[in-house]
Amino acid sequence: QVQLVESGGGSVQAGGSLRLSCAASGYTYSGNCMGWSRQAPGKERDWVANIYTGGDDTTSYADSVKGRFTISQDNAKNTVYLQMNSLKPEDTAMYYCAAGSRYGGTSCSFIYWGQGTQVTVSS
Repeated sequence: QVQLVESGGGSVQAGGSLRLSCAASGYTYSGNCMGWSRQAPGKERDWVANIYTGGDDTTSYADSVKGRFTISQDNAKNTVYLQMNSLKPEDTAMYYCAAGSRYGGTSCSFIYWGQGTQVTVSS
């Protein structure tokens, strides 16, 4: 059974930073991919970033976070991180960790989802 456990959400002022973590278990980490999506109240869930897991380190980002967010991984811990800098009020959302299959050279088709962690950015 695949489990994705997120941590690290919270409240921060605009311009601040947060780091989200997602630990995967019951999942074939190597050769697949993981990433993050977010959903603000009343809006659809949007893709944020993904990384090819298990030593590849290929990453991809949504334009809205490029240059501010960094996705990384610790292969030994089957854990993916999302470092979020220069946060804006529009980054406020529930952030979901996800895991899935690679396609297209940089993309990830998410199959499994975590429970989510709330990020709130105040102005």
